[in-house]
Amino acid sequence: MRTLPVEPAGTPLPDSKDERPPLIRRTEIVAFALVALLIIVVIGLLYVAKPFFLPIVTAFVVGTMLSPAATYLERWRIPRAVCAVLIVALALAGVGFMVALISVPLIDWTSRLPELGVILRDKLSFFERPMGLWRQLQSALGGTEPAVPAPSQMPQIDWMQPTLEFLSPTLTEFLLFLVTLVLFIASWKDLRRALVMNFGGRDARLRTLRILNEIEQSLGGYLLTVTIINLCYGAATGVLCALAGMPNPAGLGALAATLNFIPVIGPIVMFVILTLVGIISMPTMGEGLLAPLGFAVLTFVEGHFITPTIIGRRLELNALAVFIALAFWTWLWGPMGGFLASPLLIVGLVLKEHLTAEDTPQLPGRTD
Repeated sequence: MRTLPVEPAGTPLPDSKDERPPLIRRTEIVAFALVALLIIVVIGLLYVAKPFFLPIVTAFVVGTMLSPAATYLERWRIPRAVCAVLIVALALAGVGFMVALISVPLIDWTSRLPELGVILRDKLSFFERPMGLWRQLQSALGGTEPAVPAPSQMPQIDWMQPTLEFLSPTLTEFLLFLVTLVLFIASWKDLRRALVMNFGGRDARLRTLRILNEIEQSLGGYLLTVTIINLCYGAATGVLCALAGMPNPAGLGALAATLNFIPVIGPIVMFVILTLVGIISMPTMGEGLLAPLGFAVLTFVEGHFITPTIIGRRLELNALAVFIALAFWTWLWGPMGGFLASPLLIVGLVLKEHLTAEDTPQLPGRTD
């Protein structure tokens, strides 16, 4: 009887010619499932506890953006707490000024909504003939008599309350955000020192310090740059509206500057608003579309040349990543989530850059 030689333990197997990929291990599946469940739980918690997490996260992000200004004021021997109060007060004054410019024409137009609905229906009456031809074509192809359409009516004032409830936070959320913002800016230096000293190794401390410094510089530069661009963008929109004879050009410019803080969605909403205002307020359709067309050209230039040239040199944000982040955070937290989408994406990119291992295996090069 022939016996096979017994190979010692640890002897490597001969090279296999099987080109099939290795099977996924059970431990990898379990790890992936646990990570997926953790992500689902975190998203659900953020969605359910929105009244708590939204003001806190917004205060942290905005506070990190405004911290460089507090550091600058500290050089003039102003206490950090006083700097925090001054910066938040100035920011609230600026926001209040923009809200005042927008609210005056908004209240006026809301009070005249039935009258404006009649004007809009009369201006769009030339669409009735193409729609009638389309219904006749449907009747000829389908063989059934189309139902007589009901006369178009503008929505009643009932839509205002749910819209305002969706757009504006509650008083409790605003107070939570305001207090957290002031305390965060006032104690940011101590918080950063505590985060750095929480790690024992020197390399870990240096890496944490670099991450915090880069996040602060990136978010501060992003806020300053985007604010300047949006103010110029709103001013240019106001000039376009004034040249086109639109009513309340200052309010429309302030609205354009405010909505432009929400990428993609903001300019689209502003274009629709300008179109409706132009059609209602101007005597002819051509004159009413001058301002929206000029705004579309301005948005194209700003979105494809100005902003990428200025911001793209410092922050490489992929357009698809920005759009997905915008859609996700807007679904999760509404308009404020859309405002936080780009800053949170910047934070994620900084963390990825510093926490990704430098010795990550690369694809082998091509060999001839």
